[in-house]
Amino acid sequence: MGTVALARCGGRPFGTHLFSVWPGAAFAAAAFPVRCAPGDNLALHVAVAQAPPGSALVVDVAGEAEYGYVDEILAVAARTRGVAGIVLDGCVRDVTAIAHCGLPVFGAGVSVREVGHDAGGAVGRQISMNATGPAPLPVRRGDWIVADDDGVVCLPRGQVSTIIAETMNSITREREIIDAVCAGESTLDLLGLDPSRVTGWEGGENTNDPATPRGRPRQLNPRRGDRGGEGHSSAWSRRGSCSTVTDVYGGD
Repeated sequence: MGTVALARCGGRPFGTHLFSVWPGAAFAAAAFPVRCAPGDNLALHVAVAQAPPGSALVVDVAGEAEYGYVDEILAVAARTRGVAGIVLDGCVRDVTAIAHCGLPVFGAGVSVREVGHDAGGAVGRQISMNATGPAPLPVRRGDWIVADDDGVVCLPRGQVSTIIAETMNSITREREIIDAVCAGESTLDLLGLDPSRVTGWEGGENTNDPATPRGRPRQLNPRRGDRGGEGHSSAWSRRGSCSTVTDVYGGD
């Protein structure tokens, strides 16, 4: 399930400045926090050697973002050691080589400035990352990190199951809405929106379902929410003019 749906249901978004180094990069893994000294990535090398296979390195660069903390050598080493991905509040370099290596890396930019390898840092300890909102986002070892082309979110340990359950329900509801839109229904009715608040609206009181009170979402068929007990499915029953849309959402 994607970061947009997870963030809607309790996942904590990282800062909007983070982006995937190569399109389509994605992972979901337990966090292994790393704190680098400013302009130095020794702690990252230690983390690659020490992090459990399948975990994700989440890296605080101590506010000094304008260095290329992750390069081709580190990316290849991390991939070889089974690291699922890297998220850092700093820049990267060798972006073409990182993409070729296939390691999902999410950073704040690209910089050719090289870093040192001797200033210390810390691994496995709680860190703070820039986040969407007024306060930094704490990341602890064992928190769950999900990253894709839309961004990065943190699911705090102890809340993962609850967030996933709510997200599955949200995805089911969203797919029902898309299905209804493909059948010709209006998003105004489906979402209970009030178009009269928009200057220039010429639709009057015309809706697909006049019985639906304006401002209240129309209830969809509850039986359509039954997806084999999983809350979702890999394919939709309706395929037609909206086949491209359903193909995209089928992989959410």
